[in-house]
Amino acid sequence: MIARALERARAVARTRYWRRTRRLVVFLLAIWAAVTFVIAFFARDLSSIDFLGFPFPYWVGAQGALLLYLLITVVFALIMNRIDASLDEDRHDSR
Repeated sequence: MIARALERARAVARTRYWRRTRRLVVFLLAIWAAVTFVIAFFARDLSSIDFLGFPFPYWVGAQGALLLYLLITVVFALIMNRIDASLDEDRHDSR
């Protein structure tokens, strides 16, 4: 009886963990796709905008996209550390 309840609690924690992980990955991939493809698609229209003295599409291609990719990686690592810690807390609570 207790083993069954314990297994159920673990299954719920795993399901919640993977649901949060999938949401995070989909959200960050959407940002990646927007930076990579949407800016490039509208580059001609955005060329009238200057950012730090350069045309906006040039800046995004040369520096901005790389900085955003790095930021996406850092955000993913930080949030996954929190999610992993919460799963560890759930494991210790269920013992």
